[in-house]
Formats: sequence, C-alpha cells, structure tokens
Amino acid sequence: MYLAENIDKIWTNNSSMSEKLFDRAILHMDLDSFFVSVECLKNSEFKGKPIIIGGKSNRGVVASCSYEARRFGVHSAMPVKMALRLCPQAIVLRGDMDSYSKYSKLVTEIIAEDAPVYEKASIDEFYLDLSGMDEHFGCFKWSLNLREQIIKESGLPISFGLSVNKLVSKVGTGESKPNGTKQVVKGTEKGFLFPLSVKKIPGIGKETYKKLSFMGVRTIKTLSEIPPRLLEREFGKSGKKLWEKSHAIDTTPIVPYSEQKSMSKERTFTEDTLNINFIRNIMLRMVDDLSFDLRASGKLCSCVTVKIRYADFNTYTKQKHIHYTANENVMSQHIAELFDSLFERRQLIRLVGIKFSGLVHGSYQINLFDDTVKDISLMQQKDWIRNRFGQDKIIRAAYMDERKRKPPKEE
Repeated sequence: MYLAENIDKIWTNNSSMSEKLFDRAILHMDLDSFFVSVECLKNSEFKGKPIIIGGKSNRGVVASCSYEARRFGVHSAMPVKMALRLCPQAIVLRGDMDSYSKYSKLVTEIIAEDAPVYEKASIDEFYLDLSGMDEHFGCFKWSLNLREQIIKESGLPISFGLSVNKLVSKVGTGESKPNGTKQVVKGTEKGFLFPLSVKKIPGIGKETYKKLSFMGVRTIKTLSEIPPRLLEREFGKSGKKLWEKSHAIDTTPIVPYSEQKSMSKERTFTEDTLNINFIRNIMLRMVDDLSFDLRASGKLCSCVTVKIRYADFNTYTKQKHIHYTANENVMSQHIAELFDSLFERRQLIRLVGIKFSGLVHGSYQINLFDDTVKDISLMQQKDWIRNRFGQDKIIRAAYMDERKRKPPKEE
C-alpha cells in the first residue's frame, strides 16, 4: 500500500517500522561561516566586519561571506562585483584552502575521538549517530559538551541540531545559527517543520522553490498537504521525496567516515601509439570523468599526477601540487603541462594514466576563488546532464570519435 495511506499509522503505532524510523538520535554539526571564521582567527581585526571570500578579479565569485555581509544581501555564488555594489565596505579575501583544511582536520579529530559513529559530509559539516546514549549520558548534554570542546580547542564557532534523523537535525542547525543549538524532541518534528519555508528543506533549489511557489506552496505545512501522487506528477521521482521530507521522514543512515586518499584512471591502448592528439583526447576524457567524480563526492584535489608506460614497459610518473580545485579546465592545463614535460623519450606509448590526490572534503563552491559565473553555470549544467542521463551523455567534441576506433598510427 502506498506510503501516503499509512503515514498516520507510522506516526502513532508502536510497530517495528515506527521504531526504526523515529527511535534514532542524530546530531548535525556545522561550523559557522567556516572560511570567514578561520580568517578571523588569523586576523582578529576582521571580527564583526563584512568579509567576502572569493576571487578578486572583476569576474570573481563569492565562495563564502560573513553574517555582517549577508545582512546586505550578499550570498555564496554571487559575483563579487555585485556583492561589492550591495556592500561597498566589505573586505574581499582570496581565501586560504590550506588553512581551511588544517582546521577542518582538527575538528574532525576532536569528533573522531569521542563520537561512536560519525560521517563527515563536507569540509565543515558532520553527522553523528548518538542512538542509545540517552540511557547513559543524555544525547543533548553530550552534544553540548562536544560543542564546547570544539570551540575551546579550535576557536571556531559551531552550531548543531539534534533530532531523530538527518533531515530534521540539519534544518535545526540552520535555525540555530549562528553559534547556537537546537533540540527537536521526538514527536515534535512536524510542529517544528510545518511553519518554516519550503526553502529550508535540504535539496530544494531555486527552480524547485520557484515551481512550488507558482503552485502556491510556500510553507512545509502546505507542502505536506499535497497528495504525493500529485507531487510525483509534477516533480517526477523526487516528488515522493519532497512529500516524505515535508512529513519529517528520513531514514538515511550515518555513513561511517573514511578518508579517500586519491582517485585515478588508466587506459591501455589496443596498439602502441605515438599519435599525440589521440593521447591528449583520451587524457582530457579522464580529467573530465575524474573531475565529475570529485564534485559528486564533495571533494577537491590538491595534487595531479601523470603516468606514461612505453612499449618496452618502462613506466614514468610526474606530479604537481596545485591549488584545491575540482574544475576540469584548470586540471586539464596542469595535466597537459605534466605530459609535455614527461614525454621525452619519443617512443611508442602503451598506457597513460592520471591520478588526483591530496583530496579534502568540501562542496564545489570552495573552488570559486578563480571561477567566473559563466564557468560555474556551465559546469553545473554539465553535471546535471550527467546525473540525469548518464556520465557519457555529454563529452568533449574532440573525444567523440576516439571511443569508437583504435589509436591511429603516427602520421
């Protein structure tokens, strides 16, 4: 039977399904305006001032901003030029990913030392499963102690939300910011969510919000009253998820954190080749695929490596440390430079490979220091097509014929 017809039973009975859905204790922690907070630790003169982290060129984009800047309407992904029109007195800083990674690692170590199970969702965001701890310590009290320890040892402000699932806890964190706490007691999830704007639901972007507004849906309560079949008709498969979220339903588990060190791709040719154009196009495709995987997993890369194996099986590698990025255009340039400097023997090539390492967690917006609005928009559209239709549905024109034929002989 469809979930809509059973939701009241789920919330009121004592079935095993109800226990599974609502007997957890999930803590969501989020460092407040993380980049700005780190900059304020490095320079106390920045405290209380409108700060913008982003590219300083005329086409630069805001990666993060202080709460003082947000009061003027400044927000992430906005062109810096527009942000300065809204807030001319703002201080623009380029950003220091090495420092941000250092502090993120420090906070992660503090959490890892005490948390029973935790998931690092991004460079500044964490989920912890505290289920069962109420019998011994009290989940809220334990969360307060952990928060105080993080603030004391890192000097960074951090907010948290505590509830029965990831969804409600994340919304709770947002409502407690800046530097606050929020506990949504079991059984009060709907009462907490219903008055809020649908924009507060994680995953609802500009287009979805625009469509919901056109339908007259602006609060979560109104969204919860729409039949799920209607939402599925309007939004496809995500319609059911919208309905579940509006009813505070989220069974997403905590995924134990493990640090991925690198990601790589290799290509062994069917015939050894010296056709450089063919090899470059293959490597471009590798960069595109790996960069998409980086962004999809919420990671950035700080080191790129090129590998060449010749026909005689001698293998050579060369690497280069770069600024943190997940932009294939930036990485393609570095890969091309490494290949040119590595390919000196002028012998037939049997295999080429690329590796991205020095990975850190972080949403793609961390990479906005050098990007333009046009670059970001193009990349987001390409990622959307790949996510919806498959990774091979949009590729560079130069690569189109290479996947259908053997490497050509040297001209």
